[in-house]
Formats: sequence, C-alpha cells, structure tokens
Amino acid sequence: MQILDGKLVSAAIKAQLADKVTELKAMGKKVPHLAAILVGDSAASETYVASKVKSCAEIGYNSTLLRFDAQISEKHLLDNIILLNENPDIDGILVQLPLPKHINEELVINTIDPSKDVDGFHPVNVGKMVSGLPTFIPATPYGIMLMLEHYKIPTKGKHAVVIGRSHIVGTPMSILLSRNSYPGNCTVTLCHSHTANLTEICKQADIIVAAIGRPDFVTADMVKEGAVIVDVGINRIPDASKKSGFRLVGDVNFQDVADKCSFITPVPGGVGPMTIAALLKNTYHASIGQKVNLN
Repeated sequence: MQILDGKLVSAAIKAQLADKVTELKAMGKKVPHLAAILVGDSAASETYVASKVKSCAEIGYNSTLLRFDAQISEKHLLDNIILLNENPDIDGILVQLPLPKHINEELVINTIDPSKDVDGFHPVNVGKMVSGLPTFIPATPYGIMLMLEHYKIPTKGKHAVVIGRSHIVGTPMSILLSRNSYPGNCTVTLCHSHTANLTEICKQADIIVAAIGRPDFVTADMVKEGAVIVDVGINRIPDASKKSGFRLVGDVNFQDVADKCSFITPVPGGVGPMTIAALLKNTYHASIGQKVNLN
C-alpha cells in the first residue's frame, strides 16, 4: 500500500506556480489576485479560507479577504460580488460555502463572472466541462485528477466507482474520469445513498472515490484487493483525547481498508491540500486568460 500524499503533490504544484509568478514579475506583468468572501464565523470555513489566503502569500499571489456578518442581506452580498466582477485587478473570486440559510447559494454562484469563477461552480463552466471544452474545473475533482496524474495511477479501462453525486465533487468527478484522456478512460459507476447493492458494486471497483459525507462509510468488505482509494470526506467526530474535542476522519475507514489497497489518500493530508493547489492553478489560468483543458 502506498499513500497518495496530497501535501507532497500540492507543494510541488505550488513550487511550479511560484516560478510562474516570478516569470510574470520579471516581464512586468501583474501577478494573480484571488478574492475570497467569507460570510459568518464558522470555524471550519475560517480554517479553509485562512489556508487559501496563506497559500496565496506563499507563492506570491495577491489576495483579498472580504468578511461579512452572518446577517448580511443577500442583496448586499451580491452587490459586493458585482464589484469584484468589475474590478480588473481581481482574477479569481471564491465564495466560501455553505452560506447562511437566508442567502440563495445558487444565485450567489450565478452572479460570479464565469471568467473569474475559479471554483468552477458557475453553470457556464459546468456546461463547458460536460462538453469537454476548456474551462475552470471544480477544484476538488481537478485536484484529484492532478494527484492521479502525479502518481501515474493507471486509469484506462479501469472501473471507477464514485460514491456521492454532488455537483461539487461526485458528478464532475464521474465526468472527468470517463473522459477520453489521462487520467480518464474509466468505466464509471456513480453511486449515492439510495444505490442498491452498493457493497457489491464497490467490490468491483479498481478505483473508488468516496465523497458521500459519512464518516468511515467505506469498509474493508466493500474493497477488492489492490484497489485505489481516494477519500474526499472530511468529517469531525468527537474525541475527548484531543484538545479541540474532535478529530477528522474521512468517508473511508482507513485502518480497516488500508491493507487491501494499492494506493489510498489519508485524511487529513490527502485531497484537502490538492483542492487548494487546484484552486491556485485555476486562479493562475484566470490571470493569464486561459482555461483548463483536461482532454
């Protein structure tokens, strides 16, 4: 069994991007500028946004963090997004999800200029991804593809099972893995909480991408020998031995499954760092007017 080390791969991608920033500066061109919007005071969202801002600083990007109270009106939030759309110095915009219940997330995402939508959630970018056109790929699936490529994981002709059908991870992941490219050319089964015979389906998989949001959901009896396991889950469960009172676990029971795998991502330190690396790559492409093409 080999660990798919997201920290290691992410560091390599950041180093490449830092070199590109140095080149941009040497040519007298502007460096990428990412704007992040944080609404409310969720500890998890604070952590995610802080890591993104820190990563920007590490590689020489500019970043702007806009904080708003949880009671902000939907109109005020949308007005601020429009200002970012109109600001020529801002290359990428991300709104940290989830948002308070009184704000329509779909409307917020649709308000972001597709050319600055570095999260890849805007319907225009989703449609282009489905059509195989150059666009911004949602950061987590894009990060997973970059990881599979880095470790040279064989994908052609493999059976990939994706557990979870969200528009953020599961659905785009199934599309990317089935695409006629590398990584890709998989036969993909997209499963979810209502899938019948889920265990039997998973046992056929050469590659499992677990993104169902349930701690330790995937167990050894669902995994065949030599499978590649990508664990997207980040779940907080109570742990009195920790200072925080909780610990992070994935959607895969790591201890139960690891011995059967050829490759597996840890939680934390697997997919999480790759999501940030992919976001940074999207922001770089936005800054130079390019889109990602995984064909």
